[in-house]
Amino acid sequence: MTIPDISSQFSLDVNSLTALKTQARANSPQAIKAAAQQFEALFLQQVLKAMRDATPHDGPFDSEQSRMYESMLDQQLAQVLATKGNGTGLAAMLEKQMLQQHPDPVSLGPLPLKPSAGKSFPLAPPAAGIPLSGIGNPPAAGETAAPQDETRGGGTHAIAGVSPSARAFVDRVWPQALEASQATGIPPHFMVAQAALETGWGRSEPRFPDGRNSFNLFGIKAGSGWTGPVVQATTSEVVGGVVQKRVASFRAYGSYAEAFRDYAHLLLSNPRYAGVVGSQDAESFSRGLQQAGYASDPMYAAKLARIIDGSTLRNSLVA
Repeated sequence: MTIPDISSQFSLDVNSLTALKTQARANSPQAIKAAAQQFEALFLQQVLKAMRDATPHDGPFDSEQSRMYESMLDQQLAQVLATKGNGTGLAAMLEKQMLQQHPDPVSLGPLPLKPSAGKSFPLAPPAAGIPLSGIGNPPAAGETAAPQDETRGGGTHAIAGVSPSARAFVDRVWPQALEASQATGIPPHFMVAQAALETGWGRSEPRFPDGRNSFNLFGIKAGSGWTGPVVQATTSEVVGGVVQKRVASFRAYGSYAEAFRDYAHLLLSNPRYAGVVGSQDAESFSRGLQQAGYASDPMYAAKLARIIDGSTLRNSLVA
């Protein structure tokens, strides 16, 4: 989601303020920043108004009309001042406070976890590629992820905060994420964030009746082209705006490495994910997945972007 620079908007544009209110409901960092700047603009507007009131109005050009245009000018000037440089610093302070109150998406599944520490990570992926063989017979392009969840789960899990279990999850999958990053050009922490969203930081990975793990981190369903092992699991799908629980067949792997390789193959082999491969921007990556039909959840992109930029993943990867 892209939040426009309010300095370029007309201060009395009601539609832009309505759009900002709608976008702010998602609690994305960009929307919070814009809302904080709008608040600072209102504060500066009151300051300018007080200055105008303290100035004598007895000139030959003074009139109700001139005062009205002065008020409009002050509103626009306040909006520009609030977004240029650091402004008064009020917006930055408000933004920091609001982000601390809402660091990550609200969970629909597992309970929130508490902050902890982890290890550092590179923001840019290595350049070399990895082999994608040895993971069974991947489905042909077009069969792997048809629009609206033909081959994947609902992706409704998200956890606020960080805990030892979240850090342990990142430690388990980080080496495989680095390998897949070499093939796709996608930053490894983007893929770790998606695995966290899909599995509730490893707490909801599909399992066989005997408790064996399927290692399916990305909610990829077993479509018609999949000939490998299959596991049955309950998933949440959004149909007509309503969340529904369903039992679906998911692909099962022998390891997390196989899961990441199959995920990389899905993105590389299906033309619908061409805009996702190589993406270096969290919002573009998240929005590209949703627009390609990876998930039925209408908030999937917002949830994923917030986990990528949130404190849970960041603190789990800080040494």
